[in-house]
Amino acid sequence: MNNKKILVVDDEENIVELIKYNLKNNGYDIITAFDGEEAYIKAIKENPDLILLDIMLPMLDGIEVCKKLKKNKQTENIPIIMLTAKTEETDKVLGLEIGADDYITKPFNIRELIARVKAVLRRVNSKDNTEKSIIKAGNIIIDTESYQVKADEKIIDLTLKEFELLKLLSQNKGKVLSRNYLLDKIWGYDFYGETRTVDVHIRHLRKKMNLSNDTIETIRGVGYKIK
Repeated sequence: MNNKKILVVDDEENIVELIKYNLKNNGYDIITAFDGEEAYIKAIKENPDLILLDIMLPMLDGIEVCKKLKKNKQTENIPIIMLTAKTEETDKVLGLEIGADDYITKPFNIRELIARVKAVLRRVNSKDNTEKSIIKAGNIIIDTESYQVKADEKIIDLTLKEFELLKLLSQNKGKVLSRNYLLDKIWGYDFYGETRTVDVHIRHLRKKMNLSNDTIETIRGVGYKIK
């Protein structure tokens, strides 16, 4: 069998056991860690297919763990779902800004958690091998095989989510893509009312690539398009 391997990180043993039990029942192999340092070490050693990462952790908090993983070439493309007891908008946005793929707030519904896990893994594994490997949009060149983006011949360092967002917009040059459409296609899960997720990633794309608001245009009340 080739089960997907998931690293579950939380300092509360009962939560770890709950998640572990339910994910194992859904056919996943589970590794666990109870603090940030252990999580980072195990992520490098085990190379999991996905990480469920609590924000409030001893040793290193989840935000710092996520930052370190995204800076490491070996682990930068491992999808991460943040777990947090905090409900503040800033905590959710911060997780997304540093490269997390999704977040879920405690207390969570275990079915929703499993749905999010399946959605992220499905998105990561549904690469279309028949698509053109090079996409051009103005001065932007996107290599879908090497996951490399250049703007004015300069290589731009993007997270996986930012890359996929830019790729989808570029594949649909001139078309307006709604926030809900982008959420569904890229995040693989329809988060009703969570369209701020898309806005955060668009903002970071513009900043990293020094793009004007005219290049990735905001269509008020609808979504975005790339010229």
